[in-house]
Amino acid sequence: MADGAAFDGVSDQELLARHVDGDPDAFGEIVRRHRDRLWAVALRTLGDREEAADAVQDALVSAYRAAHTFRGQSAVTTWLHRITVNACLDRARKAASRKTSPVDDTERLEQLLEPHESASAPAERKDLHRQLIEALHTLPPDQRAALVLVDMQGYPVAEAARVLDVPTGTVKSRCARGRARLLPLLTHLRPDRNGEGEESRDGRNRADGASVPPAAGPTDAGPSDSAAVKGGGGRA
Repeated sequence: MADGAAFDGVSDQELLARHVDGDPDAFGEIVRRHRDRLWAVALRTLGDREEAADAVQDALVSAYRAAHTFRGQSAVTTWLHRITVNACLDRARKAASRKTSPVDDTERLEQLLEPHESASAPAERKDLHRQLIEALHTLPPDQRAALVLVDMQGYPVAEAARVLDVPTGTVKSRCARGRARLLPLLTHLRPDRNGEGEESRDGRNRADGASVPPAAGPTDAGPSDSAAVKGGGGRA
């Protein structure tokens, strides 16, 4: 792979165009620039290092193959994050459907629910997890990505806007529209104990109604060398 300095001043969009035109090093530079943030998104969403590494690998393979479909209607980083979030949700859905013993997934499923929302039975927790993933898949990709970042991963709106390369107002509106669409599906996951809307504990500006149950935040440290390779290459 060419040294990153060779691409100084070259935009992500130009790198993607070069990759489509056959430059063997251009996509590697895109990976070098963005893999750490993609890794953080995957790790926070899935809560498991191996699953996160596999999801990033899946996303990068998809991006590599679909580069010719990129039309520049959004930033390359937005496109990559969208693909990564979708890869994470696909893995979570498939993992839930593969489980034969609900007890095996107890600890990780608890991370998707607030403590007061956790059901006592592992089988019920598994069912809530399945419903959450299915509900998220009903949303358009833009809304799904915003909700995963803000509600599941706990990003402040301003940080999510930087990640997705859109204005903060756009993130807020996507979250509000997504929550409104999820409300009928998730009300039973977040019961209102007092009959009144609760302000989020971190004070973020949330729309009234249900929000996506957050995943507990594992550390954002990068993957081990082997996991980094699975996630798109070792450190340059």
